[in-house]
Amino acid sequence: MTTSPIPQGYPEAQPFTPAHYPGLSGKVVLNTGAGSGIGRAMAHAFARHGARLMLLDIDAAALEQTRAQLREAFPFVDVHIVQASIADDVAVEQACAATEARLGRIDVLLNNAGISMNKPSLELKPAEWRRAIDIDLSGVFYCAQAAGKRMARQGGGVILSTASIWGLSSSAHRLAYCAAKAGVVSLTKCLAAEWAQHRIRVNAICPGYTHTALMEDLMGRGVINGAELCGKTPMNRLGRPEEMAEAALYLASDASAFITGHALVSDGGWLAHGY
Repeated sequence: MTTSPIPQGYPEAQPFTPAHYPGLSGKVVLNTGAGSGIGRAMAHAFARHGARLMLLDIDAAALEQTRAQLREAFPFVDVHIVQASIADDVAVEQACAATEARLGRIDVLLNNAGISMNKPSLELKPAEWRRAIDIDLSGVFYCAQAAGKRMARQGGGVILSTASIWGLSSSAHRLAYCAAKAGVVSLTKCLAAEWAQHRIRVNAICPGYTHTALMEDLMGRGVINGAELCGKTPMNRLGRPEEMAEAALYLASDASAFITGHALVSDGGWLAHGY
């Protein structure tokens, strides 16, 4: 099977004018997985709106790079970093406490951190299963609970988790990933129903295949076929991290004040097409 980093005939996304949500200015945003990909794109999007940022990632060098990019693009941005693994509940609690101590509160939690897991189920080792569940599901819960406690005390907030199209569908060779992301969608709905009384809105975004550095690596190594993915997507292209960030801005803003417990799909028509 032939693969290439950029599929033959790969169409460019049409330019779009980013939306603007004035109410996000000054909001304190805790953004996990901010060192790369969709998490980094969200950091840029919220910085553009004047949000105050605490960026979390396990990769310290990637965090520093994201912070440097933000300071160059937005000289007046208030941005801080904390290195931690979301699979460590103690580290997550410490990161939330540090955010509250430094910035006073947590208005928005962007639950981005996660890993991929693509392996035949008969070959999936228990340690690999645990790692996928620990990071992609348990870590999302640890972050939501630690931030949610603070949001409940302060009178409200927004929690937005990055799930996946595979949280709403299924695929061979993705058992652990699909199970974890389906859990994120269910967690989102459960917490939305339970925490609405605290004025906490809980939603998720479900990206389709998105053109990140991770995708470049997977295509380059032949793990996935970029041309085939585009061919199965009605819009005939991969998504862009910036497009996922736009969805996050909307769901974090007052424009979606009556939306909670929702899993917003941004996949170029992938699920609608039956894949």
